[in-house]
Amino acid sequence: MTLNCVVVDDSAIQRLSIVKLIENHESLNLVAEYSSALETKNGLNTKKVDLIFLDIEMPVLNGFELLDVLNNKPQIIFVTGKTEYAFKAFNYDATDYLQKPITKERFNQAVEKAIEQHKLKLDFNETEGEHIFVKSNLKKRKVYIKDIKWIEALGDYVKVVTEETSLVVLSTMKAFEKELPEGKFLRIHKSYIVNLDKIDRFNSKNVEVGAYEIPLSRNKKTQLVDALNNM
Repeated sequence: MTLNCVVVDDSAIQRLSIVKLIENHESLNLVAEYSSALETKNGLNTKKVDLIFLDIEMPVLNGFELLDVLNNKPQIIFVTGKTEYAFKAFNYDATDYLQKPITKERFNQAVEKAIEQHKLKLDFNETEGEHIFVKSNLKKRKVYIKDIKWIEALGDYVKVVTEETSLVVLSTMKAFEKELPEGKFLRIHKSYIVNLDKIDRFNSKNVEVGAYEIPLSRNKKTQLVDALNNM
């Protein structure tokens, strides 16, 4: 297994040190290196990237601010000279947090974590059904697509409502929507995405999922009818 990766650091010397470690690792393929977050944001639109080695303290946009504007986030290994950002990095679901200067042994440990996470993401067991992984309450949880009833916006978080429970996940609605299989879910309101299979009834104002009524935006009714007819 090979992970496509990029290096983001405003220091040319620091980029070079990470690039050398990447080039000496058989499971990594360097596709680009960037000196700023803005350059990275534009570059990721045209490249398939599995992993970013990301500096935090950069001009204009720092590493955290870059992640805030990315729709599809690859795995992140933060690379920084300070320890004070470690807790915040964990909240951004970072795979690992490397403190400069980086040893080869510590670098390889972080890469192994990334490889395991990548395998986990690719894992698809047809006997169990299609699923995604979400991070809730500091734990990775497998959620089966067929069990999701709806997703609700909660500020900087979303609430994933399933047949058994509700999970609060750090994500935007737009980013979470991209994780869902096409044709099975529809955003029917600025604050709600619904599993089309779970809809029992609907009218011009609401969608009923079991005993719950979910608001339906006026301009989404035609889209909803089309989506249900095409299932």
